[in-house]
Amino acid sequence: MTDAWRDQWQTARDQAAAAWRARAPRERVALAAAAAVVIVLAGWALLVAPAWATLRAAPAQLETLDAQLQQMRGLAAEVRDLRNATPVAAAQAGLAIKAAAERYGDKVRLTLQADRAVLTLVNAGPEQLRALLVEARSAARARPIEAQLTRTPAGYSGTLVFHLGDA
Repeated sequence: MTDAWRDQWQTARDQAAAAWRARAPRERVALAAAAAVVIVLAGWALLVAPAWATLRAAPAQLETLDAQLQQMRGLAAEVRDLRNATPVAAAQAGLAIKAAAERYGDKVRLTLQADRAVLTLVNAGPEQLRALLVEARSAARARPIEAQLTRTPAGYSGTLVFHLGDA
């Protein structure tokens, strides 16, 4: 099979060479120039253009990655601060989380159960939810252990369960 393929290839090359020699010199120059242009364009499209696009996009991607890195470093520092914070007794933590819940009026209901606090949210906005979580973690040293939230057009609804004391 290899010999047959080699013979066909040789026949095709011979026919192409004969067709090339049959052309006028002006046609040969034009065909060679057209082939060179096609090769250059294909080389650009396959080799240079993707690398060029990567180089153009790199500064914006680096900026985005730097912002994400700074955010992660900030979160890591916050975690270190929370770990080093002195624990709060369950009674004191309950009072702190109760004060936080009362700030949001009818959007947040609090139920205290021994060392747990259950917050029921009704259409709380994203900023309210974030602020409530930050305050529960920093002021009450409460650790979230369960969350069942749904997002509606009016805000978040559901329950958050926190462990109080010695977080």
